[in-house]
Amino acid sequence: MDKQLGPTPKRGGHPVRIAVVGHTNTGKTSLLRTLTRDTGFGEVSSRPSTTRHVEGARLMADGQVLVELFDTPGMEDPIALFELLEDLDDPGAERLDGPARVSRFLASPQAHARFEQEAKVLRQLLASDAGFYVIDARDPVLAKHRDELAVLGSCAVPLLPVLNFVRSPEANESAWREALARLGLHAVVRFDTVAPERDGERRLYEKLATVLDAHRPALDTLVACRAREAELRHRAGLGLIAELLIDAAACRFDLAANDDAALERGVAHLNASIRAREQQCVDALLALYRFGREDVDELPLPLIDGRWEDDLFHPETLRQMGVKLGTGAAAGAAAGAGIDLMVGGLTLGAAAAIGAIAGGGLQAMRHFGDRLRTVLTGQRQLAVGDPVLRLLALRQLQLLQALETRGHAAVKPIHRDAEETRQWQEGRLPAPIQRARSNRHWSAIDGPADEAGGRGSAVDALAEVLAGSVAGLSSPGAGPTTGAI
Repeated sequence: MDKQLGPTPKRGGHPVRIAVVGHTNTGKTSLLRTLTRDTGFGEVSSRPSTTRHVEGARLMADGQVLVELFDTPGMEDPIALFELLEDLDDPGAERLDGPARVSRFLASPQAHARFEQEAKVLRQLLASDAGFYVIDARDPVLAKHRDELAVLGSCAVPLLPVLNFVRSPEANESAWREALARLGLHAVVRFDTVAPERDGERRLYEKLATVLDAHRPALDTLVACRAREAELRHRAGLGLIAELLIDAAACRFDLAANDDAALERGVAHLNASIRAREQQCVDALLALYRFGREDVDELPLPLIDGRWEDDLFHPETLRQMGVKLGTGAAAGAAAGAGIDLMVGGLTLGAAAAIGAIAGGGLQAMRHFGDRLRTVLTGQRQLAVGDPVLRLLALRQLQLLQALETRGHAAVKPIHRDAEETRQWQEGRLPAPIQRARSNRHWSAIDGPADEAGGRGSAVDALAEVLAGSVAGLSSPGAGPTTGAI
């Protein structure tokens, strides 16, 4: 758990100590959540002055603590504090330098009364190697911001302004950059905690290294470690999706009897089993990216309490994702786009399938049932149809992209590229899925999967195909190992 902290003296070497400072309600805690990939860090609220104490977290790379981040309360009345610092000067006495003036204020009664929150900020900044000055770029540049920067600058600690919410249409980025330059702050970084850019975190630490050159090796190590972790997490996510698709493609359910009741029970069992297997994949992806079910209601996806809202087997769900159902009888089967009935190993396609139980699904089966029973003989099986496999791939890739472009304090909308998803909407399904169709023992849906016979290589090959579907949409930054201080 995060602890309330008091400042500690600066020390040489590692870790780099960074105070996150700024006006109230600018996104300081949100920045900490995104950098630590911890949705539970601190409290994020639209109410001002939510953070009342200093809280800290460590960023680690290769088992070593490299950076310590300290979340501080917001500066509530910087104009009055600036005037107080001026008033504390003794007339005719030698004028104190910045840090000495701040230390004199911290020893005054006002630091324990009206300006208690500001005193906590200044104590932590004095004890740090640098400060991230977080700015809500949507705010106009006001006199209070200039006085705030003047007070913080008195600590003689390098400040790196961080422009937050820069993707908002209301952002005043150019005005802020001009105002900061007038105050001598030319090293500025844009880092939107709502929707961090893919290389935003790397640029944040690289820019920090320009004002903390002595700590550049540690920051370079952290950046490199995050890049490795991002790639490993991305590939692990693709592997989870590939396993889901192989399991679903290889799945077969035998029908115990040759009647409609057995067919209805088998379809219900298959539907429930595939939905449960998809949920396992959703939960695993959320855990991989350090989110929980309580976070997914903020994602722009049809998820409720960590579960997909739309029926996996409903034709309208398929159409909304651009999955083609075919024409004629296949498209007209009431809910038969997602189930294939196989007799003696021969699939009759979606025209003879029933999919969901509700509606006219069984009517479509009854229309073909007599022909099946009189023309063909052999074991009757149910299998997942191609449209549902396409839908599974699209939904999980969509979730993966959402998780990789979401800061741990907020969310950005998802924009799927038509070319990147076309293969899953209408193209030929990849060869590993075709192989899984012929290897029932590869499926882990209704029992343990048999890893022999090439299942692992099929999963790896399919993961590579999936990687091509999300090419250019790599993670914005890896989540480091973190811990409370």
